Amino acid sequence: MAASSPGTIYEAIGGAEAVRRLVEAFYPKVQAHPLLSPIFPEDITPVMEKQYMFLSQFFGGPPLYTEAYGHPMMRARHLPFPITPERAEAWLACMRQALEETVEDESLRMLMLERLSGPAYHFVNQP
Repeated sequence: MAASSPGTIYEAIGGAEAVRRLVEAFYPKVQAHPLLSPIFPEDITPVMEKQYMFLSQFFGGPPLYTEAYGHPMMRARHLPFPITPERAEAWLACMRQALEETVEDESLRMLMLERLSGPAYHFVNQP
């Protein structure tokens, strides 16, 4: 497994443990959200593991997702799910709450949310 680069978001938030805490704080919010829960499976555990792997890589940590599944191709992987602008906003709202619970540094939270906003809206495939 490759080490993360110095000065990454991954390192700044505390590495693997911090990403795991973020994912564990995030998915109960997703499951409780009326717009999001219908597009997620009841057994959220595999989704959480993939998200952990992806976010580790996305924020500059080891390329866990690519090692396990190949290139992320996230837009293509999300095409089967009806993602509206409202669902993208709901996803980001849940992530914002999870970040507030797990990342102390406000500027780091804002940076992470900003980085996630592009992909969240890029996955929109429904009006």
